[in-house]
Amino acid sequence: MPQQLDRVLPLQGASNFRDLGGYPGRAGRELRWRRLFRSDHLGVLTDADKAVLAALGLTTTLDFRGEAERAAAAYELPGVTQHSLAIEPTVVQRMQGLADAGQPVTATAVTGLMKDLYRGLVNDQSHRFAEFFEHLLQARSPVVFHCTAGKDRTGFAAALVLLALGVPRDVVVRDYLLTNQVFRHPPSHGGAVPAEAMAVLWRVQEDFLAAALQAVDADHGGVERYLHRRLGLGPAALDALADQYLAAG
Repeated sequence: MPQQLDRVLPLQGASNFRDLGGYPGRAGRELRWRRLFRSDHLGVLTDADKAVLAALGLTTTLDFRGEAERAAAAYELPGVTQHSLAIEPTVVQRMQGLADAGQPVTATAVTGLMKDLYRGLVNDQSHRFAEFFEHLLQARSPVVFHCTAGKDRTGFAAALVLLALGVPRDVVVRDYLLTNQVFRHPPSHGGAVPAEAMAVLWRVQEDFLAAALQAVDADHGGVERYLHRRLGLGPAALDALADQYLAAG
């Protein structure tokens, strides 16, 4: 059985490709290994990387990238069906808007934009996460879900599925923050945005995910109600999700 060291798969073209297996779920059942993966984009995988993914038996990718992001880094994997769950990026555009208006693009300002993004994922993109869970419930073989960096849209999706499977919130946060240890962001080419602001953009902070979960709690009455009322995951669906992604008890 794979161990903790195998959580991050050593691919050349994707640095944030991670197995969600082994985390403790409901009724003491752990998530199955080699069944559910999260990642940054798959548009620059090498042939060796593709061979690794083929050996995993992947047949489905769930892509949260927006239309332009998908076009800029398209990919094809033999035998793998891609599903677009497009959530258009907003933070870079809003950063540019601040700069165009002559306002300073500081680390504090970008932190605020990131928290707004996460609250927006909860309240404006619930239809995409409902689709996400529909695909997870239908899948009968390994699945990877991803966006561009695999940290924000993907990070919130990972938090939702882990919480739906009964993973403790502190473990969910730990998985979320693992991005900071493994993700290799593209090189900076300078420009008008200060390095400290870009550093916020390319990393995750516990406060970002906390903003989303606070919105879930405050606006929707908690995770269970959010999953049920906004994402369509009632008790029967949660049981089916557990049977698919948790090891036998």
